[in-house]
Amino acid sequence: MTGTSTEQDRRWLLTAIDLSHQCPPSQTAFSVGAVIVDEHGNEISRGYSRETDAHVHAEESALAKVAADDPRLKTPTLCSSLEPCTQRRSRPRTCTQLILDAGIPRVVTA
Repeated sequence: MTGTSTEQDRRWLLTAIDLSHQCPPSQTAFSVGAVIVDEHGNEISRGYSRETDAHVHAEESALAKVAADDPRLKTPTLCSSLEPCTQRRSRPRTCTQLILDAGIPRVVTA
């Protein structure tokens, strides 16, 4: 999944959008889905907003399901139905920072 956008990116973005429909309703937060995909187009993990608690974001949820030292995190693409947050009140680190800390080199948003 390296390089520019591909049909595979589109397929995984549609998966992320489908995941966003699983989010519990919220009057104050977006419903977002995210999928982490390896360089061969295989799913590593997925998540959606409010999946495990009222404040969890989709990217955060997907990342929490993968060990920090998992070698697949060196080359994946994270596909999200909305750009990862860069400011946050409910957690000490933003989703952008979590993605950078994980070493994920590529993010595709809908």
